Amino acid sequence: MTDAERRGSQRVTISDPRVMRALAHPARLAIMEHLGSTGESVTATSCAEVAGLSPSATSYHLRALAKAGMVEAAPSRGDGRERLWRAVLPSFSIDPGQDASDDTRAAEIALIDAYLQRDFERIRAYARTAHLAPPEWYNVGQLSSIVCTMTPDEALKVNQAIMDLIDPYRRRSRTDPPSDARTVVIHYAATPQDVTD
Repeated sequence: MTDAERRGSQRVTISDPRVMRALAHPARLAIMEHLGSTGESVTATSCAEVAGLSPSATSYHLRALAKAGMVEAAPSRGDGRERLWRAVLPSFSIDPGQDASDDTRAAEIALIDAYLQRDFERIRAYARTAHLAPPEWYNVGQLSSIVCTMTPDEALKVNQAIMDLIDPYRRRSRTDPPSDARTVVIHYAATPQDVTD
């Protein structure tokens, strides 16, 4: 992935197993989500709460992400003593391609496992605490599996329609949300079944 690709596109596809391995850690995924969704420049200290780690451990993960080309040093806010970081990519997807090597496929699976573990834990945490939410938020969460019968073209159209529906609400691009708006994480997966038969 070149600098031009990183900066010239809103969403970049990553196929490099080195980058996938660098991302395959819950704290790093949390850091990338925060930086990518807010567009903020952060210090390791301000990002530590997001990562659930100490500032020194968070700094280690930020350096590993920088080495993989996912974050970079951001301009100082003035005093020069604090080190700021920002996301190189606001959005990315992973696709090593169908003919990827075993090493690349293993890196992809490790990243998917870390991603799913993190998202499933968020879903479990919501389920454990939903009863504590204010009434207007109590029934907002939804978890369902809907089995459909589709062609590849129909599945692609549904995927795009859902992304188009969500797009206006992305935290990074929503500059003036209503005062009662809160962060809502949407976990969407469309997984074709029995396609290898």
